[in-house]
Amino acid sequence: MKDQLLALGLSEHGLVALDGRTTLDAQVSRQFELLQRDARAEGFELVAASSHRSYASQLAIFNAKWRGERPVLDDAERPLSRESHSDEQWLHRILRFSALPGTSRHHWGTDLDVFDPTLLPEGQKLALTPSEYSDSGYFSALNQWLDHAIANEQSRGFERPYNADRGGVAIEPWHLSYLPRASQLRGHQSPEALLHLWDQSPDLRPEGFELLSQCLGDIFARYVL
Repeated sequence: MKDQLLALGLSEHGLVALDGRTTLDAQVSRQFELLQRDARAEGFELVAASSHRSYASQLAIFNAKWRGERPVLDDAERPLSRESHSDEQWLHRILRFSALPGTSRHHWGTDLDVFDPTLLPEGQKLALTPSEYSDSGYFSALNQWLDHAIANEQSRGFERPYNADRGGVAIEPWHLSYLPRASQLRGHQSPEALLHLWDQSPDLRPEGFELLSQCLGDIFARYVL
């Protein structure tokens, strides 16, 4: 039951604060500190832009994007217009870069978005977009180091779940997941679990609830890894 609630973002059981802004599973926190040490030895300052995110936090992000209050981007990182998309089209544009609450890997305390603040140009705001991690991006060198560490099994158990475009979630080179723990929690997220949650707690239903209820199985098949 504890893992079920944690998987859906409804619990913080087993999570600890790594620093003032990073909350992770206790085991994951220890491994990330080791990965930070490895990065520092190579000249990088590896920090988390985001880590654990509750259901409520993910719901606020999703709802704001649904209403057009937060930017929704196309694959070329250009902002899209809410008015020019049907509800179904808009849903898929959101899910390309943002998880439906109750399906995010950030709920678990195993996943985090990383960058190196020393590589970010002065006055430039972090965007967490693919271009920042491309060969010509600010974080190109960090990206290459992470590629090498993962390929050579020197990444302390962290992998990139969104390392390829499979037609659902876009590539996210900044997203790391501690697989030994993440693999234990993924199975607790399911369409049935979400539908039960929304039935029992209507206040937790996201915007577009009726549409979501009709296509939740397809959403899991396409966007939930």
